[in-house]
Amino acid sequence: MTRVFTVITFFILFGLRAAFAQQDAGVFVQIEAQPSLREAQERAQVYANALPDVNGFRLNSGWYAIVIGPYLRDDAEQVLRVYRAERQIPSDSFIAFSSALGQQFWPIGANILNRGVVTAPIQPEPQPEQPLAGLTLQDADETRSQALQGERLLTAQERRDLQTALQAAGFYNSTIDGAFGQGTRRSMGDWQRSNGFDATGVLTTLQRKTLMDDYNAPLISVGMARYSDPQAGIELDMPIGVLGFDRYEAPFAHFNPTSDLDAKALLISQEGSAATLRALYQVMQSLEIVPLDGERSLRGNSFTIEGRGNGMASFTQAALKDGKIKGFTLVWPAGDEARRARVLAAMRASFATTDAVLDAGAGADADQRIDLMSGLQIRKPRLSRSGFFADAGGTVLTVTEAAESCTRITLDGDQEVQLAWQDADLGVAVLRPSKTLAPISVAEFRAGVPRIQSQVAVSGFSYEGALGAPTLTFGEIADIRGLNGEDGVKRLALSAQPGDAGGPVFDDSGSVVGMLLPAPSDGRTLPDSVSLAANVARLTEVLTKAGISGQPAQGSAQISPNELSRRANGMTVLVHCWD
Repeated sequence: MTRVFTVITFFILFGLRAAFAQQDAGVFVQIEAQPSLREAQERAQVYANALPDVNGFRLNSGWYAIVIGPYLRDDAEQVLRVYRAERQIPSDSFIAFSSALGQQFWPIGANILNRGVVTAPIQPEPQPEQPLAGLTLQDADETRSQALQGERLLTAQERRDLQTALQAAGFYNSTIDGAFGQGTRRSMGDWQRSNGFDATGVLTTLQRKTLMDDYNAPLISVGMARYSDPQAGIELDMPIGVLGFDRYEAPFAHFNPTSDLDAKALLISQEGSAATLRALYQVMQSLEIVPLDGERSLRGNSFTIEGRGNGMASFTQAALKDGKIKGFTLVWPAGDEARRARVLAAMRASFATTDAVLDAGAGADADQRIDLMSGLQIRKPRLSRSGFFADAGGTVLTVTEAAESCTRITLDGDQEVQLAWQDADLGVAVLRPSKTLAPISVAEFRAGVPRIQSQVAVSGFSYEGALGAPTLTFGEIADIRGLNGEDGVKRLALSAQPGDAGGPVFDDSGSVVGMLLPAPSDGRTLPDSVSLAANVARLTEVLTKAGISGQPAQGSAQISPNELSRRANGMTVLVHCWD
């Protein structure tokens, strides 16, 4: 009897000891099992991207289990309840003991059995932390367990924002997916180590705030905040720390700088159609706040315009919806690209509209000027001169000062041309269009020497385009040589304006007998009635060097003033030199 009792007692004590040993080793939450190793590894990776403490073991049955842990029993049961409730793990997940687990397959090369428990990400009864008087935020920061618990309260967007901030700081180079897998944990640890924190791989509340404040420092520095304009029907985040509302001039709400940072902004709001949108697209590109260099895109019912140059960078977007055009422009000084990019990204991401639209009469009483559009300065070229078509493909003859040191050369404001040849001594340039043009009229060059005192007329943009069309200025040939007796230049008894330079000189038959040159730049001042022109022989020579054959004049009969005006209008172009 005593022997039997002793045996029974032995087995009871052995079982209790085994149970306690099992408790000391910790327990797991088994969440899934797969029949093949490959499938199990794939599923373990999925769970590891979303949950901490994911491990994988081969079962005695030959299947492969995915578990989380090991935790103390109470902690494991709390984790099981919370994860089930949050639907982060299957509803049939259960508590598993290490005795049922075989060789570990995940993470690869790991072996955590019999190494003790880890702190569970969710504690059984978490107590709210109370601020401790006299301690800094660093002193009052959470434990790793508490940090994990706070991390689980983050939204998907907040998790992605943290990855974005880590990426911007140079610690993360993977996908922005909001899943805190091994790569994200490693980058968090690297960031912690770099900033003097313990490298736990889990950011505390304070550390998350520090990271995001560093990332958002460009936005904080300009007072980025939500702005609502009920009249324009637009809401968005704006840098209101450096910009302030100034006025309405339809279709714009103007925002001017309120600090040393020379930034500007516009809100765009107007009723319209697809044609209105296209017109706005063209108009915006004529403004001084939209430099010439940059991408432009007009697709469907929206457009974007980027501009860089003249010490600024600008971006404009606008879209047509339900008969209303809404958008904005941001103008930022050059050299502050990192901050500009953050501000622009925030404005674009936050842009929203309401049904309201800006009154078309808003700002109608503002000052009016021909060079302003809704209160905005229209971009002006550095210099404008005249020119004329020398062949049927649209090649243009003009003066060299219209093509010197220009970032861009255009005809009549929009058709781009390139410098094909120039004679700096004579002051004549040949411009070739980017695409073939079809001129209404082409110069017919009169060979030979014209008679002194014969009547001539110069076609040119006397006021550099202000009148919208060329004008004719009449005079006569005073000498077939230049002021110093040089060949290739003739002297005219004709009063011209600077904008006329580069214009064709016609005889009474409508043939071209020269090109008006600018006033001398050597310090001499000519009388108002004296002008100089390059003769046909020199112009033909310049065209030949550029690979162009001029068209010779066919007739010599005198034409009417109306016919001369028609030919001049079809042949003469306004040449713009842009910075």
